[in-house]
Amino acid sequence: MEISYWIFVFSILLVFLVSGSSSIDNFHQPFPIVEPDPGHTKLRLSREGLEAISRITTPISAVAVIGPYRSGKSFLLNQLLSLSCDEGFGVGHMRDTKTKGIWVWGTPLEVDIDGVRTSVFYLDTEGFESVGKSNVYDDRIFALATVMSSVLIYNLPETIREADISRLSFAVELAEEFYGRVKGQDIAFEPAKLLWLIQRDFLQGKSVKEMVDEALRHVPNSDGDKNIDQVNQIRDSLAVMGDNSTAFSLPQPHLMRTKLCDLKDDDLDPMYVKKRGQLKELVASIIRPKIVQGKYLNGKEFVSFLEQILDALNKGEIPSTGSLVEVFNKGILERCLKLYSERMGKLRLPMPEQSLQDAHERSREEAMKAFEEQHFGRHHAKKSADQLDEEMKEVFKNVIMTNEYQSTRLCEALYTQCEDRMDQLQVLRLPTMAKFDAGLQQCNQSFEQECVGPSKANYEQRIMKMLGKSRSLFIKEYNQRLFNWLVAFSLVMVVIGRFIIKFILVEMAAWILFIFLETYTRMFWSAESLYYNPVWHFIVSAWETIVYSPILDLDRWAIPIACMAALGILYCRCYGRRKHGSQWLLPLYNHQKGGSNRPRSD
Repeated sequence: MEISYWIFVFSILLVFLVSGSSSIDNFHQPFPIVEPDPGHTKLRLSREGLEAISRITTPISAVAVIGPYRSGKSFLLNQLLSLSCDEGFGVGHMRDTKTKGIWVWGTPLEVDIDGVRTSVFYLDTEGFESVGKSNVYDDRIFALATVMSSVLIYNLPETIREADISRLSFAVELAEEFYGRVKGQDIAFEPAKLLWLIQRDFLQGKSVKEMVDEALRHVPNSDGDKNIDQVNQIRDSLAVMGDNSTAFSLPQPHLMRTKLCDLKDDDLDPMYVKKRGQLKELVASIIRPKIVQGKYLNGKEFVSFLEQILDALNKGEIPSTGSLVEVFNKGILERCLKLYSERMGKLRLPMPEQSLQDAHERSREEAMKAFEEQHFGRHHAKKSADQLDEEMKEVFKNVIMTNEYQSTRLCEALYTQCEDRMDQLQVLRLPTMAKFDAGLQQCNQSFEQECVGPSKANYEQRIMKMLGKSRSLFIKEYNQRLFNWLVAFSLVMVVIGRFIIKFILVEMAAWILFIFLETYTRMFWSAESLYYNPVWHFIVSAWETIVYSPILDLDRWAIPIACMAALGILYCRCYGRRKHGSQWLLPLYNHQKGGSNRPRSD
């Protein structure tokens, strides 16, 4: 019993898997591609019809028939496809509509259009004004058929009513947004060719073209009725679209309309059969492959295009051309924003604010120019352009913040570097104003050249204040350090002149310097008064000349030079006298006692 139970479960699962993975075997039948939602206000896709379309690899064209319910749309499509009612689209004669949503004939007609092998699908749409539907739903059906088709057959029984013209408002908006805007360029999206199909036996001496023109003439509106104004605007637009529309009349095939599916061609009105043939030729002559953004659409691309359109038309309470334009422009907007971001990303930050603003203007202009060349829509495109501008402003704000951050980092590093340099100059081994001023000037020039961006003004004030304080501090200590250094130097030279080189002139000069420094300050009670003495100025000038010059910096080379001088003196002191005698260093100290230089006698 348990074994048979598991066999049953396994067989159910197998059937489920097989049925779930199976594809359509027979495409010679109609399939729904768009169905109404449960509330019958919005539309949703049907995978059966999409599978029939997506398998096509050649360019696609679509012929859609729209019109009031029970106006013979499904029968007309069967006639155009040379199909009987049993094998073609379902034909109903009851009060409720037979077709729900939009249906497609699964086997396309293969035709050659200007050398391009094209697969032509025929679409049947749900009729307008049927029972239990809202006007918004009819508008969505109409709008979707208008966008996705290459030829839109407006099937009207007997005559053209005001309501029939009003229903074309979306097609007019669509044409105003797209038709001919970029005509001749490879990115054009043209709405469908509009074919007015009037089904009536007698036109009362008028041609169908005259009948359409008469219906599209202005209606007098002395009372200022807004509805009449709106319909008149549609009339004006349709008149401008004259090259994108045509008209055709088709007589009734037979008086017994409920029996049409049972009749053969021999039973139909000969005039109808003749005109039907002419209608097929007319439709074939105006069919064009669907082109979106510069390329033909194959099956999968057409399905993707349909998904985008349906998404846009389902937004909001009513379908709008604006939402459709946004869908078309979404990818273009993203590409233009990416172009702007790439241009701004190549900038070497930090940089001056004006240079950054100029770069922003150039990049923005380039991105907007690319958008103007590629975008869809005339009037509603402004919203997408404004959105692009706003998003570029947001990117620019981030770039400004990055520039400020990078500028702060760079200027802070240069400020710290200058601060460290000033600290080093404050503690020179041999104080020299010339070296300090040269270091200060070099620091200032380096900061001016390398610090850029919005933080420069702030850091300029800080560094000028810091350099001023550093120079004041250096000047304050400079004279005192130089005074102390000269006192020590004079004493050192006294020792060197008396005991090392024994050169009396050196010792005497050192004593004179020492006595001057000490006695002057004793006499005038402070060392500060010395700094105003001309002799001190002379000493300072001589010191600056000796200690620092562009060629020699004693602060750096003082120790190596002193070591070399000491070695030279020791060499001369120890070995020079033996070789050359003592006359070369006159006058020297004489340490011989008695004062006689005569040789001792035996």
